[in-house]
Amino acid sequence: MQIYYKSRTEIECMRASGKILARCLKEISESIHPGKTTPLELDRIAHKLITDSGASPSFLGYHGFPNSACISVNEAVVHGIPTNIPLQEGDIVGVDLGVFLNGWHADAAWTFPVGEVTQQTQKLLNVTRESLFQGIAKARVGNRVGDIAACIQKYVESHGFSIVRALEGHGIGKNIHEPPGVPNFGKANTGIELKEGLTICIEPMVNAGTAKVKTLSDNWTIVTEDNKYSAHFEHMIAITRDGPEILTGL
Repeated sequence: MQIYYKSRTEIECMRASGKILARCLKEISESIHPGKTTPLELDRIAHKLITDSGASPSFLGYHGFPNSACISVNEAVVHGIPTNIPLQEGDIVGVDLGVFLNGWHADAAWTFPVGEVTQQTQKLLNVTRESLFQGIAKARVGNRVGDIAACIQKYVESHGFSIVRALEGHGIGKNIHEPPGVPNFGKANTGIELKEGLTICIEPMVNAGTAKVKTLSDNWTIVTEDNKYSAHFEHMIAITRDGPEILTGL
């Protein structure tokens, strides 16, 4: 497993990609209107914002993926292909984006409520988002990948939700997916040591019910086996001597 550690200059290049991505997510969040907005519209917004910024969508055509954004609604965990079905009040919509600029990728995801959601659904969103930041806090020089994973798992399960074990985060840089894998469950003090210059995507995927998932007949969309809601939050970060730096924040 070859891990490529980035220089400060290279990290700043990745941050430039990350800023475009963050602006896309903000614009998309402001464009969600219950009963009107479709996932395909969100995909078009993302594509235009990315290309107007002089970048290109990392996911478009990646292993044959047909769109610029993965948009996963309700029980869809990740890799959702955008549809023209309007989002409804009470839905949740996960938007996963990749941006490629000047040879460097960025990757991040956020799950948005559509209008008013139930108290339990809001709890799912809150816990998943907070588990991401709990994991980021462990991404420090000298810690190990397992410290991130164990922290996320403990926080999520303590609130009665389940971690998707079939999917994980990853390294990132000149390729959208690089070593190492970054799971969301595991044991502390295991896995590779975190060193300065490592850039990774931490992305807890959390289900309201079972952790088990399945892939739909489109061969892309991964959904919960029990059809209960799932949330997905992701940031791209750099490991630095001063602690983790989020590269996909506004």
